[in-house]
Amino acid sequence: MTTEMTMPRRGSGPGGLRLRSAVAAALVLSRLRPGRLRRVLTRVSRGARPAGYDETLRVYEAVVAGSRRCAGWYGCLPRSIAIALVCRMSGLWPDWCVGVRGAPPFSPHAWVRADGRAVGEQRGEDLRPLMTVTVCEGAGGSGSESGGGGGVRTGR
Repeated sequence: MTTEMTMPRRGSGPGGLRLRSAVAAALVLSRLRPGRLRRVLTRVSRGARPAGYDETLRVYEAVVAGSRRCAGWYGCLPRSIAIALVCRMSGLWPDWCVGVRGAPPFSPHAWVRADGRAVGEQRGEDLRPLMTVTVCEGAGGSGSESGGGGGVRTGR
């Protein structure tokens, strides 16, 4: 077999263009200051439904497989943004979190959470969120901003 027969063409998989667009946007957005990034993602999340763990995990795997930059140890911020953006293209939104690892190595980290579980993280219980952008269900959801739809939680 030749390489052309065994390797899929770039972008030929499901969501190839959407995935590449989300990764490109995530790389740009990851350069914003934290407050501005939070405001942008809160606005993007408005009107979405909460994402489930299984579909978010599929998006996580697609993003990691489609972008070397997002797959690396230092790619957590663009990876988490790209996952959230791809989910949003389907009308869903996972909880987008930025915080720290609570166990060695102590370091800043960004991740997505769905159904209360960190997606694609080996030790999700060690993550401590400092800022979360989440979708609030109904008018009484926690952390909702005026106007409903998206929510931000900071601190504990």
